[in-house]
This record gives sequence, structure tokens and C-alpha cells, in this order.
Amino acid sequence: MKLGMFMMPLHPPGRRLGDTLREDREAVLLADRLGYSEAFVGEHVTDAAEPVSSCVAFLASLAYETKSIHLATGTVNLPNTHPATVAAQVAMLDHMLEGRLIFGISPGGLMSDVEVFGNLDRDRTEMLVESIDMILEIWKNDPPYDLKGKYWSVTTGKTMIPEIGQGFIAKPFQRPHPPIVVTAVAPFSKGVTEAAKRGWTPVSANFLLPKWVASHWPKYVEGCEAVGQPARSKDWRVAKSIFVADNDRDAREYGTGLNGPYAFYFKQLMRKLIGGNGRSNLFKPDQSMPDSAITLEYTLDQLVIAGTVNEVVDKLLAFRDTIGDFGTLLYACHDWIDPVLGKRSMELMATEVIPRVNQALGRSV
Repeated sequence: MKLGMFMMPLHPPGRRLGDTLREDREAVLLADRLGYSEAFVGEHVTDAAEPVSSCVAFLASLAYETKSIHLATGTVNLPNTHPATVAAQVAMLDHMLEGRLIFGISPGGLMSDVEVFGNLDRDRTEMLVESIDMILEIWKNDPPYDLKGKYWSVTTGKTMIPEIGQGFIAKPFQRPHPPIVVTAVAPFSKGVTEAAKRGWTPVSANFLLPKWVASHWPKYVEGCEAVGQPARSKDWRVAKSIFVADNDRDAREYGTGLNGPYAFYFKQLMRKLIGGNGRSNLFKPDQSMPDSAITLEYTLDQLVIAGTVNEVVDKLLAFRDTIGDFGTLLYACHDWIDPVLGKRSMELMATEVIPRVNQALGRSV
């Protein structure tokens, strides 16, 4: 099992934007030093609590400071941007990273982003498909481009000047393109099946109950089998909120305490998904469960793994027994209310927890 990281990121809205951006960069740089295999960073435009407005720009700021970690857009919300812009910027970032880029895409789930870009009444899944098809065509072919769709068009034929390079959009460093990853945020996700048919791989969200995470693997197998490709568990990434501490008190107060950063994260997420998006089903093992039973305490108990090293190892092995084998565990990053504890947890994950998990599984990274 490999260890990576995933950050939305999410911070208390009252914090200075510059401070949170520096903290998020520090977390990725720390992960690189500790040997994390990859780092996903999300983006949102209309959320004071999720301050990275462009994951491509943020990752570009880390390109020449990181050494071995693969950096991943987590995700580019394709309906929000013209596909030519995405194609050009992602290709540029792939060259900056010399192939250490993973291209994560999604239709976007923050409803205020959907509204601000005028997409409330549009089929965002249809928009995603049109966008990525255009992006792949841009990367595959030489200009002049002549792509016309329902939502966008990409043309350069009238204005290109071939002899000086005008009208050309760069192709990625990785050919034909960086690996494409999609997020899975719903039980029994049909999107996972469709992604698998196209050779893309899934990331299961950290805010899903284990039984819903387990539902993603059969859908991925279904898609792979439909196109005659093997479904490899090593290609499945699973995100999880984890806090590792040196003692029980820190694990309890910081990891599952109601004043800790994990509580802040899930309080925000529950308000967005349940109150603003009608997604209470994600938090229910049984759909007859009333919404009133989805308390913060319940959510922390169900969705956060917190404890000392031995406890976290045991809980991760139990989690894996529930959902099945997977290739990369993505440690979900949360606000560093206490930077010492936040950094220590990341360190213990890399140096103690994952080695012991792999030893118990009888494998090496």
C-alpha cells in the first residue's frame, strides 16, 4: 500500500488567506520529504473556507521545490473553465513537473461554484465529458483546431501563423497525456464505471462511510470488464481522514474532539452536503436513518481514524478488510490548528503506520 495525501483544502474562514496557502504548501513539501507518493490538491472559487481557487496555479508554485512526489489536480472542475485553457495550463504544469503530474477531473460539487459559472440548470456531467474530449483532442492533434460542441468551441484556423508558432496549444510532457483520475463521491458510482471504460482510475472520497467506499470497486471492475481490461486493485486510491498521535489524549482531543480541526472539517462538510446539497444519504448506513441522527459526534466516530500508532494500524487494517484491497491510501489533510500535532501525524503515518500496515499485509511499498 502506497501513502499519498489529499487536501481540499479547508480552513476556518477567519484565517488570513496568505497564511493558509503557506500552510498548505508546507504540508506538501513535508509530504515530499517524508516519501509520500503523491499529493492531490482541490480547488474552489466561491468558498472562503476552501481558499485554493486554482489547483493548477497552486501546484505550479511547488513544481521546482518538490523532488519526487507526484502532484495531482484534485480536481480541476471542468465545467467551470474553457477546455482550451485547461489543456494549455495542464500541459504547462506537466512540463514543469517533467511527468510528475496526475490529472484529476470532476464536474465540481460546490453549488456556489456551479451558480457563479451559470451552470445550475446545465448537465455538468455532460459538460465534463465534452470538455475532456476536447482537451484530449487538443493534445492528440496539431492545429488548426476545429472542435465544436454544445457548450464550447475550439478553433484557431482563421488566425494561426504556423511559421511563428501562433495558434498552437502545447502538448503535455507525458504522452499521450498525464494519467487521468476521477473522484468518486457517491455510493455505487456509475461515474466510476464510465471512467474505467476510458482507462481512468478512481479516488474514493474520505467523507464516505466504509460500506459506500466498498461499493466503488465492483463498479470499477464492471467498467474494466466492459472494455476487456484488467481491474487492478493497485490503481484504486482511497482517501481517509486519519490522525496519529503520540498519546491517547491528543488523539482524542485533536482527532475526534468537538473543538479540533477534524470536527471543523466535518461540520463544514455536513452543512454543505446535507443542508445545501441534499446528500444526507452519504452519511447513512441505512437510508431509514433520520437526518437528525447524523450528529457531528456520530460523523467523527464513523469517518475519522484517530489514535496512537498501534491503534491506527489496527483500524486501517480493519478498514481495508471492510472495503477490500486498494493501492494508495490518501491521507486527508486538515487545518493545522496545532502545527506540531499536524506535522507529527503526517510523520508517524509515513515512518510508523504505513510500514506496519504493509508488514501485516506481507508486502512492501
